[in-house]
Amino acid sequence: MNEERPIRVLLVDDQELVRTGFTMVLDAQPDIEVAGEAGDGAQALELLRTIPADVVLMDVRMPRMDGIEATGRIVAAGGPKVIILTTFDLDEYAFAAIKAGAGGFLLKDAGPAQLIEAIRAVHSGDAVVAPSTTRRLLDRFALHLPDDGDRRTGALETLTDREREVLLLVARGLSNAEVAGRLYVSEATVKTHMGRILMKLELRDRVQAVVFAYETGLVKSGQTGNSP
Repeated sequence: MNEERPIRVLLVDDQELVRTGFTMVLDAQPDIEVAGEAGDGAQALELLRTIPADVVLMDVRMPRMDGIEATGRIVAAGGPKVIILTTFDLDEYAFAAIKAGAGGFLLKDAGPAQLIEAIRAVHSGDAVVAPSTTRRLLDRFALHLPDDGDRRTGALETLTDREREVLLLVARGLSNAEVAGRLYVSEATVKTHMGRILMKLELRDRVQAVVFAYETGLVKSGQTGNSP
């Protein structure tokens, strides 16, 4: 990774005022620059053919092409990481977008610091959002999970007992540091376990690992890091 080049961000939202607000926040950062703006998913795909981007901030509900379809196409083409922007109480489609390959999601009312942290995190390959936020979204829409648990449960057998334990705690919303504290190991050890989990289960990132845990029934809707 070139440390001197800013993180290039493509903003995709049908509301110009929203894009303007994000641009003001992001362009004020020395390590982030707005590479372009699009008013819908179709325009975003067009721009990505000519404008290099590292991270896409993607709205869900837009005309012509929504964020779900656009995210799926970007991921299928091996494009940049996608962060879904969602109004949590309204966008039940956000979960589908994560299933389509988004690296995570961010609430539209998140503060500037959270927005900047999310962009830097996904660019570095870490989790996009706080694990507890991911858990709340999954809790809310767990009933919409596809009924393919039996097919995927077998994959859990490839994990060691400790790897299953780490996956369970991550799915319940614990951060790497919290998992390390719970298991009395170093944070680096937790990261190593997560890397092996992703490799064995052929998953893209931490968010997909959480989705996998829900789909297989390893963790149930409503369970938290404090659950027994």
